[in-house]
Amino acid sequence: MHLKTLTLRGFKSFASATTLNFEPGVTCVVGPNGSGKSNVVDALAWVMGEQGAKSLRGGKMEDVIFAGTAGRPPLGRAEVALTIDNADGALPIEYSEVTISRTLFRNGGSEYAINGQGCRLLDIQDLLSDSGLGREMHVIVGQGQLDAVLRATPEERRGFIEEAAGVLKHRKRKEKALRKLESMQANLTRLGDLTGEIRRQLGPLGRQAEVARKAAVVQADLRDARARLLADDLAQLTSTLEQEIADESALRARREEVEGALATTRARLATLEREAAEAAPALSEASEVWYRLSSLRERLRGTASLAADRVRLLGSAGPERAGGSDPDDLAAQAERVRAAEAELAAEVELARAALEAAVTARQEAEAEATGAEKEVATALRGAADRREGVARLAGQVAARRSRVEATQAELGRLRESLAAAEQRGQEATTEFAVLESQVAGVEEGEEGLDAEHEAAVEALEQATERLSTLQDRLGAAERERAALESRAETLELSLTRKDGVGALLAADGQPGLVGSVAALLAVDPENEEAIVAALGAVADAVAVDSVDAAVDAIRYLRTEDAGRATLLVSGATAAATPVTDVPAGASRAVDLVRAPEHVRAAVETLLADVVVVDDLAAARAIVAVRPDLVVATRTGDVLSQHRASGGSATAPSALHLQAALDQARSGASRATADAERLRFELSGATEALSAAREAHERTLDRLNESDAALAAVAEQLGHLGSTARAANAEAARLQQSLEAASQTLQADSAELAELTERLAAAEVEPAESEAAIVEGSARRDRLAELASGARARETEARLTLRTGEERARALSGRAESLERAAQSERVARERAAERERARSRQATVAQSVRDGATKALVVLDESLRRASAERDAAETARGERDREVTAARAEVDVRAAELAQLTDVAHRDEVARTQQRLRIEALQARAIDDLGLDPAVLLDEYGPHQPVPVITVPGAEVDPDAPTEVPYVREQQEKRLRAAERALSLLGRVNPLALEEFAALEERHQFLVEQLADLKKSRTDLLEIVREIDERVEQVFAEAYRDTAAAFDVVFPRLFPGGEGRLVLTDPDNMLTTGIEVEARPAGKKVKRLSLLSGGERSLTAVALLVAIFKARPSPFYVMDEVEAALDDANLGRLLELFRELQEDSQLIVVTHQKRTMEIADALYGVTMRGDGVTTVISQRMREDVAV
Repeated sequence: MHLKTLTLRGFKSFASATTLNFEPGVTCVVGPNGSGKSNVVDALAWVMGEQGAKSLRGGKMEDVIFAGTAGRPPLGRAEVALTIDNADGALPIEYSEVTISRTLFRNGGSEYAINGQGCRLLDIQDLLSDSGLGREMHVIVGQGQLDAVLRATPEERRGFIEEAAGVLKHRKRKEKALRKLESMQANLTRLGDLTGEIRRQLGPLGRQAEVARKAAVVQADLRDARARLLADDLAQLTSTLEQEIADESALRARREEVEGALATTRARLATLEREAAEAAPALSEASEVWYRLSSLRERLRGTASLAADRVRLLGSAGPERAGGSDPDDLAAQAERVRAAEAELAAEVELARAALEAAVTARQEAEAEATGAEKEVATALRGAADRREGVARLAGQVAARRSRVEATQAELGRLRESLAAAEQRGQEATTEFAVLESQVAGVEEGEEGLDAEHEAAVEALEQATERLSTLQDRLGAAERERAALESRAETLELSLTRKDGVGALLAADGQPGLVGSVAALLAVDPENEEAIVAALGAVADAVAVDSVDAAVDAIRYLRTEDAGRATLLVSGATAAATPVTDVPAGASRAVDLVRAPEHVRAAVETLLADVVVVDDLAAARAIVAVRPDLVVATRTGDVLSQHRASGGSATAPSALHLQAALDQARSGASRATADAERLRFELSGATEALSAAREAHERTLDRLNESDAALAAVAEQLGHLGSTARAANAEAARLQQSLEAASQTLQADSAELAELTERLAAAEVEPAESEAAIVEGSARRDRLAELASGARARETEARLTLRTGEERARALSGRAESLERAAQSERVARERAAERERARSRQATVAQSVRDGATKALVVLDESLRRASAERDAAETARGERDREVTAARAEVDVRAAELAQLTDVAHRDEVARTQQRLRIEALQARAIDDLGLDPAVLLDEYGPHQPVPVITVPGAEVDPDAPTEVPYVREQQEKRLRAAERALSLLGRVNPLALEEFAALEERHQFLVEQLADLKKSRTDLLEIVREIDERVEQVFAEAYRDTAAAFDVVFPRLFPGGEGRLVLTDPDNMLTTGIEVEARPAGKKVKRLSLLSGGERSLTAVALLVAIFKARPSPFYVMDEVEAALDDANLGRLLELFRELQEDSQLIVVTHQKRTMEIADALYGVTMRGDGVTTVISQRMREDVAV
């Protein structure tokens, strides 16, 4: 097995498709720095699954895609394909050639393929791991990786040997088994808890099942007694109904006669109303005409009055008089002002010219006076110097010269100190850079630890947040459950009535009681208010099965003095048919109520004519068109033709309380289920939090260890940095002192020159100096007087200029203001004339309007008189028709009242029969609902004519002489029913599903016990697999370590003649986790610590370790990137001998700059980079000397 070809396309600097054909043996890749040689090594690592961007010398994985140059645009993807010759079958795949390819897109997507078929990264790693090519990539030795091998921890060195020995696949199997064990342990814990919980539930549920078995026998006796009593009631009611049917022909005939008369009267009333409706428009029109004419007359009167007032007002006003100044006078004044402005401007220009001449004269006089002053001062200073004496000047010159010489000596000393400080700073900076390069390696490992720690922190935060969320949700569910249970208990207490209703419901053995109406009826929440209002007192009533039962209940309340109660008789048939033609927007009340069949008829009778709407407005509209209906609103108001009720909220009815109780119980059940589910999730979240906390602590410990190592190096860096900064600061301070000394030397030299010059002048002592001083003083005084006069003339000229400018500014704009005033006066006079013309026109119009309004009023008064007469006639005709309509309506009311009376009589008779039928239907419904028996079967099998079987109570002794059947006697059956009810109540609360639940729970317990046993057996099997894997790993690693240690003992002396080196286990007693330490002692040295070796010795030691691994467990190929760069010629020769030995079993690909390394190559690849920044490759086969 060996590498055959490598194709790069868009990978780093390989913008174009480039293919490298490898041969068995040694292949060298050469080229100048920066040409892309190491990119070939990166491509090999990348295509075999490398996932670390830093291992590929990048910041992020996208950096491997060609980024573009000045001449070529960037590419969108990088692709590398590696073809491996598998003729020897080293790879576990049925191909003689295997091509592995990897593609990365710039959007982050990536693809892997084996022989063109898409696959996962894990598939590629599994394929290569059997041949010693694992995730650690020990066969690829990149730049700087030799030192990383030595800086690796003992456990990481162990990983190199394990990868070469093919142990990683066993470790992956072990990790997978351990993960299964972890998840299985959680399942075991949860399953054990669940089994224990079910075991605890079996005891109470078994006792409930025993009670249920006893209750079944008692319930059978109870059912038989109820059936016989129900059959007796049904037989009696049927016989009574047959006797109550009588002839109604006379009543029907009279009602038909009254109905005919009522129809005739209503027809006449309709005719009169139609005639009144037809005459109504004429009356309305006459009234409307009269109102419009009256309104028009009033408006005309107002218009005439307004016009008269306008005529008087316009006639009394006189012509407007013009006021203000004459515009022509104003224009003349403006001309005069403009001429004065021009004269002042000329005077200002003359004053400005005079000022400029005065300024020039003053400047010249001052300059001459200043020059004369300087000449006199120089002469006086020379005389003074002569008077001080030549000796003192000579002493000053000598002192200044000594100071100059001392400053020059200080400058020399400062220059030497500056050079020394700069040298110290340079040395400290160099040492800092060397140590900083070492820190870079530590920081790379630190970044990986940081990433692991951040991931652990994030996982811990997520687990903590999930646990907190579940705890909050569990607390909320528990609070909701407690609140709902408390509400249910409160509602149960509220439903416990203390009045007659409560007494009846609590009465033991009271015959005919069905239960509370609130418990029997079910209504949706949005319709509760409407149904409660429509039912009225019946909503809080007790349902009984017959009129007889109602009478007995009332007698019981009176006897026991237990108060009053409303009763709903449910045993009869419906006495009324619910309304069928429901108005739009309304719903039948009976359709909104769900009731058992035995009370359905009674409810339909009560709500037969009731409909439900949304609000009172809709109710009023329906009652207006359908007076026969009762309308209830969803807010609890009731409206009909003769009755209305409603208003603000009242105390809740029993129906309200029962609905609220059912809702509270349902909510409590849901909250309990939610709490149980959340407890189960909370257990898993707690375990996940513990695991996340342990992972966080492990990564934190590793990070702290790395931080400690980094802190030690950082301390050294800080010391060197402080040294460098101190040296640089000292150099800067010395530079400032040097510059200050130079400036001092310059100043002292200038003063020395000046003193020397003064000394020379004093020694000359000209004879005419005194005369020159006198003459100069006279000239200076004369010139000073001339300068003073020039300044006075300048001040006078400046004052004259300012006066002229002020006068010009005072006149500025005066002419324009006068011209604007003249124009405004002309416009005002034109507007006054226009207003006078308009007033005259308005007076004429107002007079015309007054005359026209007076004429129109005369005509309008006549029209108004005629309209009033027509309106009065129409009013008289309407009064006659209204009297006739009133008489007809009174007759209709009389006929309707008589018909209503007849209808009420018929209705009462029909209601009585309907109630009897409802009671029969209720009993029949009870037979079907409660007993599941058809009424005919009930009468046939349980009627009074049938004998009653004797049922033996469980556990009682059986008398063989006792009869098995007895005749039906109602009193005995009622006593039997009460006895069965008492026996059932003594049993307490019976769970009717206890038998089925106990059997199901017992079966589930057995199933869980079996599952628990299976899980424990699976856990044992997994532990056995882990033990076998550990034994295999221990065996394979021990053999690989022995071979590697033996090879290292041979290879190290070859690279270090006379030296000693060996591999040592850190924990020989534990071959599964022990690390490996490297001890190296070159010849002539006593050190063993790798950190104390030189750079070349460290590189050779790392090479010795890798070569020992290569020899102990050969891989098909090895890639080395400038591993011999730091070696001298002698050590290079020893390394090349080892390369020749490795060449016998493996393929070598070496990136090098060494000529001697190139000489052992079988093939050379020259890598260069063109001017466009793209790498190109040229190959040469050395042994055959044939250009490829």
